[in-house]
Amino acid sequence: MPALLQLESLDLTQLVRPGDTVMWGQANAEPLPLTQALMEQRHQIGQFTVVLGIDKSATCKVEHADCVNFLAYCGAGGNRDLAHAGVLDVLPIHYSSFAQRLASGALPIDVLMLQLAPANANGRYSLSIANEYLLHCVGNARLVIAEVNQQAPWTYGERTLGEDDLDIIVHTDRPPLESTATDARESDQRIARHIAGLVEDGATLQMGIGAIPDAVLDALGDHRDLGVHSGSLGDSVARLMQNGAINNRRKSIDRGISIGGILMGSRLLYDFAHDNPAIELRSTQYTHDAAVLASIDRLVAINSAVEVDLTGQVNSEVASGHYIGAVGGAVDFIRGAHLSKGGLPIIALPSTAGKHSRIVARIGGPVTLARSDAGIIVTEFGMADLRGLTVKERIVKMLDIAHPDHRAELESRLTKELLG
Repeated sequence: MPALLQLESLDLTQLVRPGDTVMWGQANAEPLPLTQALMEQRHQIGQFTVVLGIDKSATCKVEHADCVNFLAYCGAGGNRDLAHAGVLDVLPIHYSSFAQRLASGALPIDVLMLQLAPANANGRYSLSIANEYLLHCVGNARLVIAEVNQQAPWTYGERTLGEDDLDIIVHTDRPPLESTATDARESDQRIARHIAGLVEDGATLQMGIGAIPDAVLDALGDHRDLGVHSGSLGDSVARLMQNGAINNRRKSIDRGISIGGILMGSRLLYDFAHDNPAIELRSTQYTHDAAVLASIDRLVAINSAVEVDLTGQVNSEVASGHYIGAVGGAVDFIRGAHLSKGGLPIIALPSTAGKHSRIVARIGGPVTLARSDAGIIVTEFGMADLRGLTVKERIVKMLDIAHPDHRAELESRLTKELLG
């Protein structure tokens, strides 16, 4: 039986050891009272490591690096401040590989902190807002501390947890963290309309995070029989399920069910997903598995980027020398869409960031997606389908979707080295 502790008297110094590695659910799945207590008690614990996902709470601050080693697969959210200050070590790894390392113990987790929904009538706890890579750590961690939040949605997934899976339970009653959609700019809406015109009725969607994927979903309201198989699910998915555009009726697997790894939305999404068997959260080893993705017909993978060069190389990680993104799941899904019958591997981005072109002659950061994996690149000025094209053919297509103000300069920067 797990120990029942009161949040007000929670003493993590007796639980977390110096040298431990601690992990918790990312983004809105963060068990906030537990993570806040951990940071407050860090000096009494001693030096330890925290493995971060997307940070929506800014619980972890630069000054906490006096006792905490921060490691993350991404530079999103509050992680940007840590990265800018030079106190964040980044694991540049495909999301599917990240999950594999956790499952195998190659990246060992000593203390796992979870936010769970209250137990159902059978005494089983739901992982609530996120399954993804957390599921791989439940059996491997030395200590599993669960915040059982009265207001967390009870969601369906690969498995539920019993008390034998938990070492410590802390009961809370608080609103979970929420994500609100970013207002789409005119360029985002134009990009969304381009992509929506490619999506057939009956297609299955994967969406990255950000304004463009949200705008694409908002542009699909008149479509029918759409499906979802994605790393994250947001408010727009709930709205399209409510209006009948998404019903998963024609999916080749998981028919009738929207599949995701984490809920990245507001109370609207939580209320819709609560005790709703039409939504299931699965582990990363399922959502990002190459064989699973290849078995989904008409998989439309929609992901964003920092910049794309004229031959189709994609940088999704670094902007102006700062780590802001991730390798993440984009490569997994783009490759999956290539393998899918009728699939569409899409990278979408505005043509500019301020005065700078995001279609570039030479990539300014790491190559997250190789040009051999390139599919359809979309900006507000159109679409460049690079599949099967030579380097010279790609350059012509990419120049056509760059901002008109930058096309002449891009052409002038073409060199023999680039063409090679």
